[in-house]
Amino acid sequence: MPFELSNAPSTFQSAMNDILRPHLRRFVLVFFDDILIYSANMADHLLHLKLILDLLATNHFVAKMSKCVFVVDTVNYLWHVVTKQGVVSDPEKVAAIMDWPTPCSLTELRGFLGLTGFYRRFVRGYATLASPLTDLLRGTMFSWNTRTDTAFTQLKLHMTTMSVLRLPDFS
Repeated sequence: MPFELSNAPSTFQSAMNDILRPHLRRFVLVFFDDILIYSANMADHLLHLKLILDLLATNHFVAKMSKCVFVVDTVNYLWHVVTKQGVVSDPEKVAAIMDWPTPCSLTELRGFLGLTGFYRRFVRGYATLASPLTDLLRGTMFSWNTRTDTAFTQLKLHMTTMSVLRLPDFS
């Protein structure tokens, strides 16, 4: 971002939301600098693609071509795999959560909670499930016990359930 803009990610997200507002969830999704354009057929897709790129150019934004992928049947987007058949959790991300080792320090626990915290809104009762772990962060001593181990295991299980990481059906 130019001129060392503070709070740049949220400012950029707000700009994208304003520029693309008429088309959001109709054929485009935006998360910070990830723009996903989707269409039912190739003719519509080319029109949608041109419209979005024109809007970006009109508002003095550019796309870095090395980071762009155009006209594909499958795309990884925000921990999901988007295909013609629908949206599913990215198997690599699910495996990463399942394989996450038991934390041995407050730093490792913060990393795990940061990872799961992004998706907390998809998990019913996330705060209750994670409370033994977040309680552990309040202290200065790391004391892993049966209660925290159970919470860790349960949270991993809930986070890796396919229905948890499914996007809402906007239709």
